[in-house]
Parts: sequence; structure tokens; C-alpha cells
Amino acid sequence: MQDALKAVTSYFNDVGAAVVLPILITILALVLGQKFSRAMHSGVLIGVGFIGVNLVIGLLFAQVSPAAQALAQRFDVDLGIVDVGWPSSAAIAFGSTVGALIIPFCLLLNIVLLVVGLTRTFNIDLWNYWHFALSGALVAAVSDNLWLGLATAGVAMVVTLALADWSAPLVQKYFSFPDISFPHATAAPYALFAIPLNWVFDRIPGLRSLNADPMAIQKRFGIFGESMFLGLVIGLVLGLAGYGFDDPRADSISILTLGINVAAIMLLLPRMVAILMEGLIPVSESARDFLARRFPGKKFYIGLDAALAVGQPAVLATALLLVPITIVLAIALAPVGNQVLPLVDLATIPFIIAIMVPIFRGNIVRSVIGGALVIGGGLFIATAISGTFTQVASESGFSSEQGGDRISSLVDGANPLTGLLTWLGSLGPIGVLVGALASLVLAVVIARVVRRRDLAEAVGQADAETNAEKQAFA
Repeated sequence: MQDALKAVTSYFNDVGAAVVLPILITILALVLGQKFSRAMHSGVLIGVGFIGVNLVIGLLFAQVSPAAQALAQRFDVDLGIVDVGWPSSAAIAFGSTVGALIIPFCLLLNIVLLVVGLTRTFNIDLWNYWHFALSGALVAAVSDNLWLGLATAGVAMVVTLALADWSAPLVQKYFSFPDISFPHATAAPYALFAIPLNWVFDRIPGLRSLNADPMAIQKRFGIFGESMFLGLVIGLVLGLAGYGFDDPRADSISILTLGINVAAIMLLLPRMVAILMEGLIPVSESARDFLARRFPGKKFYIGLDAALAVGQPAVLATALLLVPITIVLAIALAPVGNQVLPLVDLATIPFIIAIMVPIFRGNIVRSVIGGALVIGGGLFIATAISGTFTQVASESGFSSEQGGDRISSLVDGANPLTGLLTWLGSLGPIGVLVGALASLVLAVVIARVVRRRDLAEAVGQADAETNAEKQAFA
């Protein structure tokens, strides 16, 4: 049975998310009660949207990566651990023994948590279950125990669902996604860092009063503050910072081309996300209706990919500014322990900061500072787990085309949740048990917070209605 599941997940990984997502979403939509034609339309449209998003992300990598590598070469620093990126990480995760079991296991766990009231997020983002599989595979490797690995994957999902519930109002308000949450393990854990950071920023003179969201920038700079022109300026700065004035590639054509391409990314990515949303919204509505029929009176969130957020101007502008900063951080932190060369996952920085930006209320300055802090710390995590990461990759049949004896990634190798769970797994059954108990405590605490939040909203709404009635009779 396990071999059959592993063969299925291996096949899914070979054909890629753009094919797997339409299949999984179509099946899920049928289960949720949609007609076949509508389910098929949603599935294919999601696949098209996913291809569109990845084409633009691919353009971002193709254009920005040479400038970033040139910047690293100028400092002549030897960073021996290669960042192989999320596509390789997903292949490694799904190719592991834990990955063979991850989709049915986590889907069942999500349903159990919904029934007992420890989450209100129904995570239909089945492809991204690979994040949970990766944490589980790393623990299975360090503990030499499949069941501890599978338990860790469950812990990762419980924590991610809890954080998705906690951050859902911010996501819904900032991105205008009603009843949506982001149980995306690349993005959700960073909410724990962004909230205290935002509290600190609010108490720093100058920074607390600095309004640097995209609307404020556009109001101040007019047409040059629009996202497209902001992308042009960021692209030109990236070109000059990466190549310098003495690099033979630093001709006007290369730098101007980079500027225009980044401007195109800023314009096109939101439109690709809109296509993805067009396919996802009917499925999310069906999921909400499905849950409402079976759990009357309860409120639920539909868990979707944080890809829906990456086209938002503040998210994208912050991510582009963080590309050269990430390279500089990797170089600057090399003398104190970092050995990771950020490469492929430079294009996935928007996912890392997707939930941080709403917490910072779209303030690009705060988001860049916060993003730099978590990525800088994450480089040490990615370095620390690189040995286990490489071992799991080898056991999954993965071969790095980039070369290097050790590999890691920013997604999820630099993720604090991945690092914590891997460390706990290295302690054996006691460590995994501690992680499981801590995740349940977190889920219970956040479930209570969410219920109190709902009660406060209900009281506020009742008061507003009462005041409206009084004014009507006045």
C-alpha cells in the first residue's frame, strides 16, 4: 500500500503542480457537490492561473538571479551550501516515505480538527501539503523512525492551521478575500515574528509615523509611484547594485532590460493571480456551503495558497527590494556561520512575507526590515539542517544539478518551524511528544482567541444595529 502511494505521489511530482492541481481540485469540487462541468472549469482555470503565476515568477528568477549572483561574486565569498529552491524541495518531500502518505493523512487530520473545533480552516491547498511532508521527512531521517516523521508532519499541519486561523482576519481585510485563510507553511509561521516586530516599530520615533504603503507612495510621487514604475526603478537599482559600474555586463541594455522586466512583473503578476482566484473562488464557495450544511451555525475559513497574495503591490515591491538584501546578508553572515548561497528561492521571497505585509499594514519600509531579519535568521537554520536536508534528498533519489556537496533552501530550509521541528525530532520520541503537546496547546489557545474575537464582533454588530434603530426612530 505504501509503495503504491509513493508511486502516485512520485508521479504527481513528475507531472508538476500545474497538472496535479486541476486534477485534485476537480475531484475535490465534485466531492463538494459541484457539477462536473463547473468542477472541470474551476480545475483547469486554476491550472492555467498557476502556470501564469509561475511564468511570471520564472521571469523574476531569470532576470534577477544573474544580478544577484554577480553581486555575490563581487564579494568573493565561498558559500558552499546551494539553495535548490521550492520545486526541488517539493520533489524531495513527495519522494520521501512520509510524502507517500501525506495527502490522505493530513486531509483526515484536518477533518478531525474541524469536527472537534480546534481549527476553522479547511485546507484545500492539497499540493502544498508537501511542506508538512518535508518536516516529517527530516525528522524521520534524524530519528530513523517513520512514525515520528509522520507525527511531526501532523504537528506541522496543526501549527500551520492554528496560525492560519489567527491571521485570517488580517488576510481577509488586507487582501479583500472573504472567509479565506493562508495555511501555507512558507508564510504562516512568520506571523509570530511580524506581530512583536510591528509592536516594536510602533514605538520607534520616526519609523512609527512613516507612511510607506503603495497608496502613500503613489500619492507622493504620482505616476512614478505606480506599481509598474516602482518596478522599473527597483529593477534599475537591482541592476546597478548587482553588476556595478565596472562589470562588463553593466551596459545600459542589460540594466534597462532588467528594469523593464521587473516593471512587467509588477504589472503582470497581479493579473495572473486574478486568473487563479477566478478558478479558486467557486471551489472555496462550494467548500464553505459543504461545511455549512454539515456543521450548521459554525463559521469556517477556506485555506488557500499564499500565491493569491504575491501579486499585491506591497508584497511584490518588498520582495524585490529583499533580493539584493538577502544576498548581502548571506555574504555578511558568512564569517559568523552562514554557508547558504540564496539562489533559486530568491523568487519565492513574496511567499515568505505574504502574511507579514498585512501585519505591517502594507508599510514597505517595515516589511523590508522585518523580512531582512527573518531571512537573515533563517540562513542559519538552513545551514544547520543542510546535512539532514541533503540526506533526505539523496534517499528520495534527488540529484542537484547546481552541484555542491550539501543543499538546502529558503523554502522551507530557512523556515523557523521546520528548524524547530527538526531539532525536536533529533531528541527522539520525547522531543516529538513535546512538539505535539505544544501544537495542541497552541491550537486550543488560538481557538479560544478566535471565539472571543467572534463574540466581540457579534457584540459590536449588535450595538451598531441598536444605534441604527435608535437613529431611525429619533
